Amino acid sequence: MKPTSIERAWRTLACSAVLALAGSPAWAAQASAQQVHELMDIFGVNRMFQQMNTQMAGMMGQQLPCVPASYWNNFLDEKGMQELSEKMIPIYQRHFTAEDIDGLLKFYRSPLGRKVVAEMPATMAEGMQVGQQWGRERGQAMMEQLQKAGTITAEGRCPASAPAQPALGKPAGTGSR
Repeated sequence: MKPTSIERAWRTLACSAVLALAGSPAWAAQASAQQVHELMDIFGVNRMFQQMNTQMAGMMGQQLPCVPASYWNNFLDEKGMQELSEKMIPIYQRHFTAEDIDGLLKFYRSPLGRKVVAEMPATMAEGMQVGQQWGRERGQAMMEQLQKAGTITAEGRCPASAPAQPALGKPAGTGSR
């Protein structure tokens, strides 16, 4: 028996749906833990963890000077770095397929990729300095606007007689509310 045009249309639609789903990321192979470890090694994740530990130890030492700094230095020891790395693997696996990770590994092993990894810390540090300077300048300009408008005192505080008000809209000089 020859299929009708409706049956052919349904078959075509079903085949198209199967092909579309087969090519979608939901059907793509999940990155392996080994692939993710390789990518994290290239990124220098353990080095970043060590830097994070040093910064955290410094902050905790300031907050709790009664605790020896050496105590905080071991917060993220080798076992801790391993545990944290293992907890990060599913995150990479959710966001990247095995093919994605292979492409990233290929790129980051290339001369340009190695340069990106080598230069990114300095690039980010310089960018943070620029951002901090901009933030200070912008904050100072906004405080001056508030002082000129009489919203805050010369010391940068709310006048004693003024009730506390929630911030409304955009700061003065940045457009309409």
